Parts: sequence; structure tokens; C-alpha cells
Amino acid sequence: MADLSLSRPAGSGWLVLIGGGEFSFGETEDADRAWLAKAAPGPVGFLPTASGSTDYGQHFATYLATIHGREGELVPVYRRRDALRGKNAERIAQLPAVYLGGGVTDHLLDALPGSPVLAALAAKLAAGGVVVAIAAAAQALGHSLRSLLSREEVPGLGWLPGTVIEPNFEPTHDRRLRQLMGAPGVRCGLGLPAGAAVLLGPDGQLEVVGTVFSLADREGDLTVLTA
Repeated sequence: MADLSLSRPAGSGWLVLIGGGEFSFGETEDADRAWLAKAAPGPVGFLPTASGSTDYGQHFATYLATIHGREGELVPVYRRRDALRGKNAERIAQLPAVYLGGGVTDHLLDALPGSPVLAALAAKLAAGGVVVAIAAAAQALGHSLRSLLSREEVPGLGWLPGTVIEPNFEPTHDRRLRQLMGAPGVRCGLGLPAGAAVLLGPDGQLEVVGTVFSLADREGDLTVLTA
């Protein structure tokens, strides 16, 4: 049975959270195959916001073309001013799927809140598109997280109300996830190991790739999330 505490913004699209992993080593192939099957034909947009790297997008496009036969396209959102540009938001609206690359959560939280680009991503999910977030980007979509820069707990983008996310999760090292569970308003903790993914579809649909862990209580036992 799906974990009913995993809610997401309304819409007919799919929101995909990937725990991490190197696509160049094949660690995310299963997860990528799952979400690509739900994406309409056309280029997949790549947002380098979390990493700030131009090479990341180029390598990702090569991987998509070589392994999955899909075209990748860089959407150049590196900082706040890029997220405010209507041109970038317009391009996101035209793409069937958008992939938010990993890096540092703080960069995403500095750039995206209240921007046309974030609004375009939400509109894509509402209209039936696919929005994918890996590692730090997946964590940024949750209720709150620990900043890598200040080491303090800060609000996330809130796309998963009441849920905190720990990417690259190892069940034998769950202290950080349990600490995040102590924030006011948190109802669920999600531990995403590298290569694992959660796909949240319309009308409460849930698919899981690999082994994903959840916590319903800070002091409770980890459970394996099942669809």
C-alpha cells in the first residue's frame, strides 16, 4: 500500500525523486528508464542550478543519447537572475520533462523560490509533464533540510508537504534523517539510497525503483516503502 503521507502538488504529471548515483557508471539507469517511459517525446531539459556546472549538463545529454536514445537540452538556470528570466521559464514549458541535477541544496533555495522558473516547473507537473530531481535537488523539494553552508535547518521548497528527504541514504546511518524528523510539521521521513527512486503520479499513484525507506516517527523503525 502506498504511504499516504507522501503528498505532492496536484496535477496529471509525475514527480520523480532519485536518491543519487553516477549515471555515467549506470547507477541510475533503472530509475531513469522508469521516468523516461512516462515522458512524452521530445528533449529532456536539464537544470544545472544545484551544481553550477556546465559540464554536468553536457555529460547528462551524452548519457541520455547513448543509453536511452533521448535528446538532452541544457536550460541555463545557474543563479537567481537566470530563474527570473522569462525565456528560461518559457523553454521549460515547452519540454516534456525537466531534470534537476544534483549539487548543493542551498544553490537551489537561493535561486528558485518565487521565480518564473519554479512556477513553470509546477505548471509542467500540473499539465502532465515529468519533473525529476536527484540527490540535493530531491532534498530541496521537501519540507525542510539542513543547509550545507550554515549547518542550520532551513525550509525547503515544500513540494512534498510534511516530508523530509535524505538522499544517498544508508539505513545503517539514519541519524540525519531522524534529526530532520524533529522539525515542526514533519510527518514523514524518506530515505533514498543512491540509484533508488520514488515516482509520484496523479491520483496518488506511487512507483518505487530499488529499495526506499520511510519513517513515520522520529523514534520509530525504518520501513521499506512499497507501491
